[in-house]
Amino acid sequence: MHMCLCDPAGSNGPGSSNSEAAVSLNVCVYVVPLIPVNINIFISFVCVSVFQNGAVPVEPVKKDENSRRGNWGNQIEFVLTSVGYAVGLGNVWRFPYLCYRNGGGAFMFPYFIMLVFCGIPLFFLELSFGQFTSLGCLGVWKVSPMFKGVGYGMMVVSTYIGIYYNVVICIAFYYFFMSMTNLLPWTYCNNPWNTPDCTGVMGTPRTNATFANVSAVVSGLTEIVNRTKRTSPSEEYWRNYVLNVSDGIGNFGEVRLPILGCLAVSWIVVFLCLIRGVKSSGKVVYFTATFPYVVLTILFIRGITLEGAISGIKYYLTPQWEKILDAKVWGDAASQIFYSLGCAWGGLITMASYNKFHNNCFRDSIIISVTNCGTSVYAGFVIFSILGFMANHLGVDVSEVADHGPGLAFVAYPEALTLLPISPLWSLLFFFMLILLGLGTQVFLFAGIYWLLLMDNYAASFSLVVVSCIMCICIMYVYGHKNYFKDVEMMLGFPPPLFFRICWRYVSPFIITFILIFTVIQYKPITYNDYVYPRWSLVIGFAMALSSVICIPIYALFKIAMSEGSTFLERLKNSVKPDPDWGPALQEHRKGRYATAGPESVEVCPLKEELKDEGKEKLKEKEMEKKDEMGLTIPGSNGSTLNPTPSA
Repeated sequence: MHMCLCDPAGSNGPGSSNSEAAVSLNVCVYVVPLIPVNINIFISFVCVSVFQNGAVPVEPVKKDENSRRGNWGNQIEFVLTSVGYAVGLGNVWRFPYLCYRNGGGAFMFPYFIMLVFCGIPLFFLELSFGQFTSLGCLGVWKVSPMFKGVGYGMMVVSTYIGIYYNVVICIAFYYFFMSMTNLLPWTYCNNPWNTPDCTGVMGTPRTNATFANVSAVVSGLTEIVNRTKRTSPSEEYWRNYVLNVSDGIGNFGEVRLPILGCLAVSWIVVFLCLIRGVKSSGKVVYFTATFPYVVLTILFIRGITLEGAISGIKYYLTPQWEKILDAKVWGDAASQIFYSLGCAWGGLITMASYNKFHNNCFRDSIIISVTNCGTSVYAGFVIFSILGFMANHLGVDVSEVADHGPGLAFVAYPEALTLLPISPLWSLLFFFMLILLGLGTQVFLFAGIYWLLLMDNYAASFSLVVVSCIMCICIMYVYGHKNYFKDVEMMLGFPPPLFFRICWRYVSPFIITFILIFTVIQYKPITYNDYVYPRWSLVIGFAMALSSVICIPIYALFKIAMSEGSTFLERLKNSVKPDPDWGPALQEHRKGRYATAGPESVEVCPLKEELKDEGKEKLKEKEMEKKDEMGLTIPGSNGSTLNPTPSA
């Protein structure tokens, strides 16, 4: 059977014609190499056309607006860096497996709901928050010092994500190095790690026949037929060779030296990229933020031309409505939005702090959020078209092709790479792309996959949503929504749109709170395939989830205890007041209620108190006017008038 347009082996399957082979070869040789060129031209055109009318020119600025902290070289650098920050392994690796685990199209509906009503509004909130103050995720809490624990919670979340993120990067490096060969090791089923159930796409065509559950000789090969389940060589390479999975999370096994070496390489690359700060990283993203789209496009074109791809895409787009009522689906959708966009990590606030004060961060938030969501959906089409092909080849349903865990990407993507001409080259490019998307920290033991899934479900799920929700409540209800709306208007020249104001005040906190309660009520312990996690591992998971959230009440109590006041209420009131130096970093931007003194001595009053003070002053002025009118002259005892004189 002719399985694909491009036959890597250079031969055609049964029933294919020479003309079909010629068309396939022409597509591979002439069309595919042109895709990177066209994509790069398109990206360049979009970037220039989007920003040519902006306040910041495309050419790098010679002098920073904030000479002490520094600024991005130009606006494109910030947007591309934010795209590279938001568009990462969460889109190419995490989104597909969550979508696969939660019923394909059933996951898309809550995903888009969370994106529109929580993701984009809170993304804009974090960008504007950091840009207004030119401070990082800790410094911005001068707005209400009692809530500085939110900043520490963000740091803890980022630390956890960094710790487990690099297992994916290590594996990507490992696949990258293993692709430096004439034949990819996961192409055929004749390797020591393969089982009798292995069914290679590139192997000898199988005979359609019915046998008893015995051994049979087919074309000179001894096979076990009528098996309960067939597996692909890419899945067996992943499970039996790369992971060499132990029998449980408590069985660590030995240190995997090759993976450990890849970990060291990833740390070195991270160091080299960030050694010179925002200026050097801003230049790196011109390549790192655009290259992944080139590779994804190549795999997308190859995937949709495979036989059976349509069944995978149907599974991807068709909702299983019975799963819509499952709290786990909504919880995963919420965590994926925050995980993918980078909300509550602290990185968005920090990156926005390097913007110029009047940069249009509202426009940036829309562009980055939509790009991020589009990339996730695009990667979903790529991986589900491949899953459809694998299901067709293995004779199983799409939902049964591979495990539903984080290893899905390392099964489906490598399978597609074997079907491309010069497959080692494309494999090198793909795993180089994964390396660019991630670059984080470590897990390199036989039980590493269990720890990866544990941290993904607890360390970077529940806590992200809680931290982001508390941040929103603090700004809107403690600092005051009118205060913040005025700050944004002073910075951008226009107030936040009505939709965002409603989401910040009501919709986003309500949806997040409802999902959290719903998730707790319907909580189910995690599993990896058929493996059930022991209780002690779940305790560790909950400890990781709570360790970032617990920073908030602990620091709040500490700040209240250290604040001035004779009673608890006085201490509480003083601990939530903005610091005297809260506001824009530069004196030239401190206008309105920030212009009363220098940047180190400005006292910002909440809007309600400010209005009360203004009202009292007006009343005093009116009283003085009345006194002046009625008491310009004071009658004497003899009927004469005396001019009043002030007492000494």
